[in-house]
Amino acid sequence: MSVSKNKVTSSILKSEKKSLFRFLALYMVLISFLMISLGLYYYKTEKQIALAQYKVTLSKYAYNYIQRLKVLHHYFPKQSTYPRDEAFSSAIYDIDKVEIFSLLRDKNVDFDKDIYRDNDYIHYVKTLDTYYLGTRYLILEIKDDKKWLHAIYKRLMLYAVISFLIFGILGVFLAKLFIKPMRDSVILLDRFIKDTTHELNTPLSTILANIEMMDRSVMAEKNIKKLDRINSAAKSVSVLYKDLTYITLEQNKSNNDEQVNLKEIIEDRVEYFDVLASSKQITFSLDLDEASLYIDKNKIVRVIDNLISNAIKYNKRGGSIHITLKEGSLVVEDSGIGIKSEKIPYMFDRYMRFNSSEGGFGIGLSIVKNILDEYGMSVEVSSELNQGTRIEIKW
Repeated sequence: MSVSKNKVTSSILKSEKKSLFRFLALYMVLISFLMISLGLYYYKTEKQIALAQYKVTLSKYAYNYIQRLKVLHHYFPKQSTYPRDEAFSSAIYDIDKVEIFSLLRDKNVDFDKDIYRDNDYIHYVKTLDTYYLGTRYLILEIKDDKKWLHAIYKRLMLYAVISFLIFGILGVFLAKLFIKPMRDSVILLDRFIKDTTHELNTPLSTILANIEMMDRSVMAEKNIKKLDRINSAAKSVSVLYKDLTYITLEQNKSNNDEQVNLKEIIEDRVEYFDVLASSKQITFSLDLDEASLYIDKNKIVRVIDNLISNAIKYNKRGGSIHITLKEGSLVVEDSGIGIKSEKIPYMFDRYMRFNSSEGGFGIGLSIVKNILDEYGMSVEVSSELNQGTRIEIKW
């Protein structure tokens, strides 16, 4: 029971992980945008609070400084030394915002704000009601120590880490919750496939054995045609049965690798499928060089069978299938219905079907991809709607 359960679980994991990662990626992107927005809002709020605190201090400095300007105004020109202070730098401007005198290190003054931060300096702009020495604007400047900024960064980093942990855990929980119906459906389908495979074995073997034993020489022509149709249908079911058997029973078995003659296998499988192809008036053309491959024979047969079966299934009546074998590559090309280019990356996903009018569970190409990946082989697909599909395997 545990082995069977592990097989079902492993068959689900690939598609489930894709869905899980896609959901989590989208979820974390949205959470990141939310966190960035909240972080910017928090930064602006804390900056305003810090500037408000600076404003309280600088307004006190300004009050005392205005008194010193007042004294200087009354004793001018006898006393003409501009007042200075170690705590800040200052400048005075007239009503037209023309500099009267300045000790500012950053002379870029924004008269529209009463306090602001610019180039690591805090500027406080005080408008005077009495024009001492012709002064309309008093500017006080202090160096920003950035303590408030460092404190904000530390808090933001702490909040970000905690938030991402919380939202990450919540995201995984939600993703698994959303994916559970898919998991249950796949488990149910896998159980159905296993039960179906078990029930198909005896009747299918009986049908194929009796077809082979029938004497065609004593049959009427119309009965031979009927027998060929039965044979074609039985072989279609036989391919599906072998795929189901591979998934439920053979997939996790140890490999029995050997040096196999690919040309002989392809010729044998083309002969096997000839009846099925003839039912749709599909012709084969072969360009086969001698080529060998070190692989489990049953697995390479599964690959070739599925490629040929699909080329027949999705071909047009009266179409053609061209198979090319070279050392290091195998190409199966058909003149069938083709598929859209954007769907090609998904054609090897398990249970993926692009034509609901054709039978099957959508597992054949998934088996092909799993076997090719197992042996480090690559596959390239090119297809055009109503023009056909070309699949090339390289090793």
